[in-house]
Amino acid sequence: MHCDEAALVLGLDIGGTSSRALVSDLSGRVLGSGEAAGGNPNSHPADEAVRQIAKAACAALRDIDPAAVRNCVVGMAGVSKMADPEFSELFDREWSRLGLHCPKHPISDCEVAFAAGTSAPGGTVLIAGTGAIAARIEQHRIAVIVGGHGWLLGDEGSAFWLGREAVRAALRALDRGEPLHGLTAAVRDRLLPNAPDAQRKQLISAVNAAPPIHLAELAPLVTSVGDETAEDIIRRAARVLADTVAATRSPADTSPIVLAGGLLARGNPVGEALRAELADRGYGKPRVAGSGAAGAAWLAALDLTADPTALHNRLLG
Repeated sequence: MHCDEAALVLGLDIGGTSSRALVSDLSGRVLGSGEAAGGNPNSHPADEAVRQIAKAACAALRDIDPAAVRNCVVGMAGVSKMADPEFSELFDREWSRLGLHCPKHPISDCEVAFAAGTSAPGGTVLIAGTGAIAARIEQHRIAVIVGGHGWLLGDEGSAFWLGREAVRAALRALDRGEPLHGLTAAVRDRLLPNAPDAQRKQLISAVNAAPPIHLAELAPLVTSVGDETAEDIIRRAARVLADTVAATRSPADTSPIVLAGGLLARGNPVGEALRAELADRGYGKPRVAGSGAAGAAWLAALDLTADPTALHNRLLG
């Protein structure tokens, strides 16, 4: 292990809605940070994705000599796109324009999220936002992936899943000839704000007129209405998310579980229900991921620092 106290590291956390960057020294002092719009190359055109990634990095490097940056980790949703020659060429071009000449290591957002929650080398990370995925981490790298199949094939417990279940509850009520109320009425009012007496055909047509992933936008209704229908969906989400976690672990495993993503944030009813479900299953208290950019910066520093745990505590404690 090489320890260079003058070295700086750059961490990038690239998602579908935001891109974040952070520069730190090996004492854990944050020297720069930046944020831009989403840079996931699977959900944005390649040139736009690279532009946003570079914008976040440029802001983080504003007052820093890029030559001082010795290592960089790029945590990215859609990291497989880095193998695409067109995207890779665009990325390398922007990298050079930023004046960066250090190694860069593209890794998955799961690895970054786990590092943002613990300095342990292995355990489980569960991410639940628009989609849902769990991974077994060993030596800071993915060993097993469970879920993350996308809206068409899975993502049980995700925001998309919550929204779809809410619409299905409204349709079942309409099929039974029952008046909509609580969550089901909120779904109708969101999808058909000018049709208070809308029936099943109109509701189905409204959903099918938009891209399926837009169902995720209904998730806040489920987590805020608080009626029996919403609570049932939340309980079922917690169960399927706990099942996803369980699929990455042996019964005797005591390694950390890290939760990440908007649905699992403190105070979100889905996250609270999941914590209760995990406790009932004997998993103990999970950890919540902190800054993904800080997690990426910490991973970038692993081979440069003599005390990774102390650095993690300073960056993410």
